[in-house]
Amino acid sequence: MTERFVAALVGPPFGLKGFVKLRSLSGETGHLLKLKQLTLYLAGQEQVREIEAVEAAFPSLLVKFRGIDSPEAAKALGGAEILVDRDQAAPLGPGEYYIEDLKGIEVWEGAEPVGRITDVLEGGGGSLAELRLTTGETRLVPFRDEFFGEIDIEGRRAELRCRWILA
Repeated sequence: MTERFVAALVGPPFGLKGFVKLRSLSGETGHLLKLKQLTLYLAGQEQVREIEAVEAAFPSLLVKFRGIDSPEAAKALGGAEILVDRDQAAPLGPGEYYIEDLKGIEVWEGAEPVGRITDVLEGGGGSLAELRLTTGETRLVPFRDEFFGEIDIEGRRAELRCRWILA
């Protein structure tokens, strides 16, 4: 299972003191408010930055990193991904999964393998599981209980309830 996740993205500078906007990818920010430092991934490199101040500004967070004291310096961090360890990620509710844990899971209908989940995308009506079928084709399936039964993250297996959705 994945032990590190991209939890947020660094957006544009905010104000004159070096704050940046952070956009949480899960939509939740409580887990990020508790952190004292963040790992930024930018231009192929990781850098750990100490948080000097953080403020909730729904739907974003405003973060000031130590040593970033101007809008120009803050702008240089734009586009960075915020990496967090599994224990720092947004807590899961019942029936929720981290997308990274779903990637690569085999999908079965009964005793027959149908393919693998390659990604989960956000669609207008909810999440869509991108499946790479055993035939090599790709299909998008609504990631809902009507179409997916038991999902076993540890066993790396998911049950497809309605094969017709792949047609």
